[in-house]
Parts: sequence; C-alpha cells; structure tokens
Amino acid sequence: MLKQRELHETAELYELLRHPSVFPYVRQKATSAEEYLFMTKQLIEEEQIGQTISRTIVDEWGAPIGTISIFDIQDGAGFLGTWIGKPFQGVGYNQKAKLAFLNELFFDYDFHTVFLRVREENGRSQAAALKLPYVIDAELTNPLLFEEINQGATKFRLFKIPKDLFYLTTANTQEEAEEQAM
Repeated sequence: MLKQRELHETAELYELLRHPSVFPYVRQKATSAEEYLFMTKQLIEEEQIGQTISRTIVDEWGAPIGTISIFDIQDGAGFLGTWIGKPFQGVGYNQKAKLAFLNELFFDYDFHTVFLRVREENGRSQAAALKLPYVIDAELTNPLLFEEINQGATKFRLFKIPKDLFYLTTANTQEEAEEQAM
C-alpha cells in the first residue's frame, strides 16, 4: 500500500498528478515530468534531514497511484498532504493509505498530532476527511493556526488527527475485527 519514494516512479506519478481534478489540489505543482522529478528529489533530501516524510501509494500490483506526505514538521506535528490519481479515486485507497501512514507517523516517528489543511472549494477532500472516525474539526480548538493558514487569498478548512483519538478508534476497530473473525 505504501512504499518509500523513488525517482524512477516520477513520470508515472506526474501523468496522474496533471489531471484537472487532481492538479489544483496538490502541493507540488510541477508543470513537467522533469520538474516533478526535481521536486521529488528535493522531497527525498528533505526527508533525510527530518523536514518531511513522504510515501508513494501503490495499488495491489505495486503500481504508483498517488502520494501521501507530512510537511512542515514541528514539535511532533505536521500537515498531511495526500493525492490519488483520478482512475483510483473513490475505491478505498485514500482511507487505507491514511491508516497505514498515520500508524507509521504515530508509532514509528512519535507524532502526537497530524493536521489536514483542505481548501474550502475541495468538497471531495473535506468529505473524505470527515469519513475518518479519528478526524476532528480543528478550527475552534486551534484558532491561531486556523487564522495563520487563512491569511492568503485561498481559504482552508482545518482538521486534526490527535494520536490518542487515532489509537482509541483504530484499536477498537481492530478489536471488533478480531472478535468477528473468531
């Protein structure tokens, strides 16, 4: 489902990224495959020095279908960025990728909070975020951060995933799955 980012997959990912329903919402707005290769190389270097963590989302056959990353890492928190190519949207990859990545962040890297900054006009991503039982609206709980991310012309909704809520929700779901398997 997730793997380390690799430069050889950038051409395939770029083709998915440039689709009109995906491109407006990605953080790395490359205008060519070469530019996306350069941006990915920078991202890999940033991960080596602890500024970001990024993974490639792959399908059942190991083909790259999108990316999931955490940016602006500071004091055990950061901003989640995810995109999935149009042909793979709406079939469950987003939730599975988030679950795997959040497990890695919270339990391998000891994050305590993951924020989601979603453009107001991106109803699809807002709906996807709100489907997750461990996501809460952070506009009232983190008003200074909400104000900071909305200083520019583009307006955002702010959500957060606290480690304790993620753990309680996913541990309960895992326990129910194990009981049903018996």
